[in-house]
Amino acid sequence: MTYQFDFGVVLRNYPILLEGTWLTIRLSITAMVLGLLIALAMVLARRSRFWGVSAISLAYVEIVRNTPFLVQIFLLYFGLPTLGIRMSPNTAAVIALSINVGAYATEIIRGGVESISKGQIEAGLAIGLRPLQVFRYVIFKPAMRAIYPALTSQFILIMLTSSVVASISANELTYVAQSLETMTFRSFEIYFVVTIVYLILTFLLSRIFDFLYGYLFSYPTR
Repeated sequence: MTYQFDFGVVLRNYPILLEGTWLTIRLSITAMVLGLLIALAMVLARRSRFWGVSAISLAYVEIVRNTPFLVQIFLLYFGLPTLGIRMSPNTAAVIALSINVGAYATEIIRGGVESISKGQIEAGLAIGLRPLQVFRYVIFKPAMRAIYPALTSQFILIMLTSSVVASISANELTYVAQSLETMTFRSFEIYFVVTIVYLILTFLLSRIFDFLYGYLFSYPTR
């Protein structure tokens, strides 16, 4: 083996990698927030008494969950300009990630909401709670507590999936790594470090979600 490892190329270009890492974090957080809002809206739409509204929600979930994410982002970035709709790579990345995570989160949240029995809802109304209070205390919190692990796992997955947006030149971590590798030809060193960065991001995000779970959903023991 004659290959000489040179991690100095990474050290010399660490500001670029840090910038890419920061954009990955920003893209992921924005997609998580927007995706959660989309999911909540779609869950309410699915439970609507109007057939058309419910059908739109169902169609959205089925289309997004049954098509590749790469095709979705290509449609947004390369397809929409045909209709006169143009956007920057980063904007297309945020929209695509939000739409994608929203579809999966819709089904997760819907499952949690539907796990709450009608008896609990009726009991809340019987003791004088208003409908909004019933939703907040009887439906929403217990449902979120049940689905929290699955929902946060989906959020972590979307952070890792954000690497795909490098295909449209959104300058997140993977795209920065690709550009740096093209200039230096140090594939192993660059992608080894990028792998470590993704592992650290995943670990930190998992710890943050664990902390939030204990803070938001723990019940007093006495």
